[in-house]
Amino acid sequence: MSASETGAALVEVTRLAAQVAQLQLRLLGHADRVQVGSEVGATSPANWLAHQTKTTRPAVHRAARLAKRLDEAHPEVDTALADAAVTLDQAQVIVDAVDALPGDLCGADTVDQAKAFLLEEARHHDAKALRILGRRLLDVLDPEAADAEEARRLEAEEADARARASFTMSDDGHGSCHGRFTIPSLHGAMLRKALMAFAAPKRNPDLDSSTPSRHRMGLAFCEYLESRPEHTVPSAGGVAATVVVTMTIEVLMGGLQAAGLCDGSKISAGEARRLACTAGIIPVVLGGPSEPLDVGRQRRFHTKPMRIAMGIRDGGCTVVGCDRQPALCQAHHDIPWGSGGDTNLVTGRLLCQRHHTLAHDHRFQTKTTPGGKVAFTRRT
Repeated sequence: MSASETGAALVEVTRLAAQVAQLQLRLLGHADRVQVGSEVGATSPANWLAHQTKTTRPAVHRAARLAKRLDEAHPEVDTALADAAVTLDQAQVIVDAVDALPGDLCGADTVDQAKAFLLEEARHHDAKALRILGRRLLDVLDPEAADAEEARRLEAEEADARARASFTMSDDGHGSCHGRFTIPSLHGAMLRKALMAFAAPKRNPDLDSSTPSRHRMGLAFCEYLESRPEHTVPSAGGVAATVVVTMTIEVLMGGLQAAGLCDGSKISAGEARRLACTAGIIPVVLGGPSEPLDVGRQRRFHTKPMRIAMGIRDGGCTVVGCDRQPALCQAHHDIPWGSGGDTNLVTGRLLCQRHHTLAHDHRFQTKTTPGGKVAFTRRT
């Protein structure tokens, strides 16, 4: 056979396959009426056929359901399948789309129009494209009914999403928390938008992909939680639900002892000093026999005007090679507050969350370049 002959044969065999499929469906429907297999104790003709042909039961039952629907409600589609005007997949899509039309909004005429429309479009589209058209049937046949149906569907989906909303989180005892959540699509879009703002790839050496990785999105979630303004946090017992970090004066001034969180867990000294620069955290500094020396807040933090001025002056993170925008940065004290540093523009600078963490890590030291940028080197 030549190439053209082979192509023509393939097309013809495909048409024959559709006709054989229609014949099988009609036989399945008839088998159900005459109860094929009952003489040997089969629970249904579909189960009998699955056993006889070694076909999986779900596949045979799907075919049996389609046969019943074609026979009872969709003779036009059955005829089209017998004439090889549609494939078996297309016939399934058409039946599904028509049966999904809301009965309270669509009369018999609308249903007939829907079938005729999809059968005509089946001449030009495969099953996948036809399924997309099927979802928008009402838009074509009855725009007003489509608007009403979409409103009804969205309300039902939103109510169901809120009813199924859930959140679970647990600490593994090794420094990490794990969790799962289910939220409405609206809130998922809001969360994704916020995280993408933090995870948006820049020209940073550690961001070499246009699509943020799972790790990068995880870090973005951490930044999102840390940077949330205190006035947006709900109150509990008259006090904003804010994490309290407890540390000794020695830790604040550069010690290595661990600091404690209000829930009893521990964090490293470097992380505690970094958080002491962050307005979303309340640092409690202890001296002597656990005597509170200072419950720090606004006087330690750069004010909003200072923060705006830094953004204008620095243009973003001030580390060499990093161009995180000001909105994605935190204010940092060049001279740590615990070492006598002041909160002002001269000794303050913007650092992104990643580099702010390094700035408070005792394993690294910083060096200011002639251009006012900061470079990190690992201590030997």
